Amino acid sequence: MPEEIQAIQVLFQIEKKVVKGMRTYYQGRLFDKKVILVFSRWGKVASATTATQLINDFEVSEIIFTGVAGGLQPDVFVGDIVIGKNLYQHDMDGSPIVKTFEVPLLGKSAFTTDSKKRDRLAEASHLFLQHKNKFLSKEQFVNFQIKEPNIHIGDIASGDQFISSSKKSDEILAALPTVKCVEMEGAAVAQVCYEYKVPFSIIRTISDNANHNAHIDFPKFAKEIASQYALGILKHYLS
Repeated sequence: MPEEIQAIQVLFQIEKKVVKGMRTYYQGRLFDKKVILVFSRWGKVASATTATQLINDFEVSEIIFTGVAGGLQPDVFVGDIVIGKNLYQHDMDGSPIVKTFEVPLLGKSAFTTDSKKRDRLAEASHLFLQHKNKFLSKEQFVNFQIKEPNIHIGDIASGDQFISSSKKSDEILAALPTVKCVEMEGAAVAQVCYEYKVPFSIIRTISDNANHNAHIDFPKFAKEIASQYALGILKHYLS
């Protein structure tokens, strides 16, 4: 969401703006690293388009996708961080031509992130949580009922649906029992990066539990919490 990159934009040293395909690509420096910052827009098609543009027009060396997600596992709570390992498209079903979840022509059901980058992001996330009070107030944690945030390295499911019912989240978990959370873009970005051989990482802040309460204060959470999580994690990762 646009709210999620506001905190980053405050510290971003913009050198150039490029507008393409209804997206604004900000070129500049963040924590003394050359970076392209862009709002991907929602859904798999939009995020895949953005990733393709980044790779072809800006020749990026890696893509880091941040955002919010709905937790699926009982040990995943609001305020937790999920660093993606295997990315699945939970709405991909080409059966009986190919197996359910398998991406046609690629022979893959999941796209895996780089283990070294996962470890670096986990370390950056730990450092952020150690110093989280520099980014967020105690009142903000209380308002969103965030107690002791945890870090998970695990699988993520993506699909062109905002999951807001326990029935649907249970269906996804039954089909893909290892996934920690569900969102709308990560696996699409992962597929593009796999095809272009560009390293990628997916970081998700848990905003809800993908049930009937998923819509409550969602924009506020993105603006106040998720944006600060992204800023704090990237600060330590890029530094």
